[in-house]
Amino acid sequence: MSFKIISKCPVCNSKLIATRLKCKKCETVIENDFELSKFSYLSIEQLNFIEVFIKCRGNIKDVEKELGISYPTVRSKLDDVISALGYIPSKSKDETSNLDILTKLENGEITADDAINLLKK
Repeated sequence: MSFKIISKCPVCNSKLIATRLKCKKCETVIENDFELSKFSYLSIEQLNFIEVFIKCRGNIKDVEKELGISYPTVRSKLDDVISALGYIPSKSKDETSNLDILTKLENGEITADDAINLLKK
């Protein structure tokens, strides 16, 4: 029986390393400090998002449809994964303000007409 490797310490939440590998066929055992992939430290939700994102070939509109979420939510989840992998999500000034407008629209803070007018500017 195999289990998915845990990547964070259940006591302090620090990153874990693998120290022992074993071949099921010949029983060979290798011991050392093995680093896990950056992806091993992502949450199940983040991994599921990445799977859908790749399946949709990075097309955000398709990801929206597949997951039933809005554009700002897709962008937020993508930024979350980028950060979790140790990178800084880059946002242009226009992109940030457009995302803010779409978030306000989604939250009902502005009307669709207001959003269209703001996006045209």
